[in-house]
Amino acid sequence: MSGSHGLRGSTLEALVNIAIKRYREDGLALIQKIPTPITPVEIEQETRHITLAYFDQKSTVDYIGVVQGIPVCFDAKESKIDTFPLANVHEHQMLFMEDFEKQDGIAFFVLLLTHRDELFYIPYRSMKYFWDRAQSGGRKSFTYGELDQDWRIFPGAGNPVPFLKLLQKDMDERG
Repeated sequence: MSGSHGLRGSTLEALVNIAIKRYREDGLALIQKIPTPITPVEIEQETRHITLAYFDQKSTVDYIGVVQGIPVCFDAKESKIDTFPLANVHEHQMLFMEDFEKQDGIAFFVLLLTHRDELFYIPYRSMKYFWDRAQSGGRKSFTYGELDQDWRIFPGAGNPVPFLKLLQKDMDERG
């Protein structure tokens, strides 16, 4: 990917949606995008389109599903700079992921650094390290230099976000 502009102009969500569709077609995984619940406030009567709404409740994570019998959940995040503010991760998401892992699921984040055109798989335990550091008065962000290059996702083979290899690495490291 280095030197290309293959991911620019595409939202991470659109790319992940292509990836999970591909995994489903190949019989490797069944993962769904979780819609954010809303309550309509104003509806255009003629077209029945919602013109004003508010979020009902805090959403949990962006995606949830199963990969070869393993429950997975993850959130997709983007950054335009080399520093990722932890304000972009919400406490209710961290709590959900912690509970999810207690039930023997695998939780993780997919991070797109748009200016670098680079994708990373961030295991929940790694994000928890950064989160706990911030909660105890440390940095409220993490930097590109703190990302482990072994967790880089390299698009290819018709899949823009092939995360299953890194999911396997994540499981292997757990023992």
